[in-house]
Amino acid sequence: MLHIPVPDHPTTLADWLAHAERLHPVVIDMGLERVQVVARRMGLQLDCPVITVAGTNGKGSTCALLESIYTQSGYRTGVYTSPHLVYFEERCRIEGQPVAADELVPALAEVEVARRGQGGEAEISLTYFEFTTLAILRCIARAGVDVAILEIGLGGRLDAVNIIDADCAVITSIDLDHTAILGPDRESIGREKAGIMRTGRPVVVSDPAPPQSVIDHAREIDADLWRVGADFHFAGDKQQWGWATHPTRGARRYSGLPYPALRGANQLVNAAGVLAALEALRGRLPVTAQAVRTGLVLVELPGRFQILPGTPTLVLDVAHNPHSVAALTENLDAMGFYPCTHAVFGAMADKDLDAMLSRVAPLVDRWYLCDLPIARAIKAVDLVPHIQALPAGEKALAGTFASPSLALSAALGAAGPADRIVVFGSFYTVGGVLQDGLPKRAAKHLGT
Repeated sequence: MLHIPVPDHPTTLADWLAHAERLHPVVIDMGLERVQVVARRMGLQLDCPVITVAGTNGKGSTCALLESIYTQSGYRTGVYTSPHLVYFEERCRIEGQPVAADELVPALAEVEVARRGQGGEAEISLTYFEFTTLAILRCIARAGVDVAILEIGLGGRLDAVNIIDADCAVITSIDLDHTAILGPDRESIGREKAGIMRTGRPVVVSDPAPPQSVIDHAREIDADLWRVGADFHFAGDKQQWGWATHPTRGARRYSGLPYPALRGANQLVNAAGVLAALEALRGRLPVTAQAVRTGLVLVELPGRFQILPGTPTLVLDVAHNPHSVAALTENLDAMGFYPCTHAVFGAMADKDLDAMLSRVAPLVDRWYLCDLPIARAIKAVDLVPHIQALPAGEKALAGTFASPSLALSAALGAAGPADRIVVFGSFYTVGGVLQDGLPKRAAKHLGT
């Protein structure tokens, strides 16, 4: 393992992350110039096929599906996703396992040395995300993986992950989120997502109705566009589903596929895009039909419409914008009848809260509002007027709580065995109940 001395350097992962948080004057500073300079000083490169995944929703599921199928094909995988639910190490997985803290620490030190510069080089200021992204990319490069799967953190064109030229890009669903940064409409946001494309290389667009800006950019730079409904198709019934390419793409076909282990109707769209990416890279990373089937069955990803066993029914979902909450609502509705649905909800203040709440409100009987441990989050007490504006109004409000775990405890205390509890609104909401402890039946199931 490489150890690089840094004057007055942190010695633990927690200290390094605290250091990274203090470096830059703003949390989000879109642009590639600063991070590219540090990457060049590090000599950072990935010597394997790289897949980048952008989109408003479905990125984490797409990465997990790719990881699962490639693992079943015998490949050594490296995956970068963000944010994490409980532990920072979750952001980097090597062969399906979170990277160890003692692997991250020397990588973070290497970033710090490059950031400070040597021999008259200027010191570079990096955001927390940029600093940690470079460290995780170094860990993946050092692990000697066969394929790297990288989730874009925000947007695409100016995201730190986009310093890597992907061999295949995947763009999942596109909807309104982070509009202050990415633009006010789907066309603007799509243009930013399209920035992960590369000339002559495949880009899979799994959004069934993508913004025209995505299609236009692919044509402008002559990317190899794989579009659902044109280059590949999928269809299914209640038992199984099938996928096929257009004859111009070689007429590859899978029939009688099992549904992905990740729950929700939206997962089939994600899986269809994944199969297109596998096909686009088949020349370099061939996979078998059996690996596809097994990978679909064994895929795991906490917090994506995750239903925990026991009573009352407990659903965890990181849905945090109107589009993902609409998918959550559809999935909850498909679960059938429950006497009472209790919702534990905490969210960021910059989200379209009323659109999120109004979509799911018809299915929620009681609201448990919680604070989240981040400055961007809206306080639970400030969520109250948004709940009061819903049709059920004041009578649906169960209370405000200082943390997700306290809100969940209150919901568990009030819920009957036949009821349902759904925890959603943010990664921090789901992560909060995982970090602070779940009922024993849930904690055992999650392995926490």
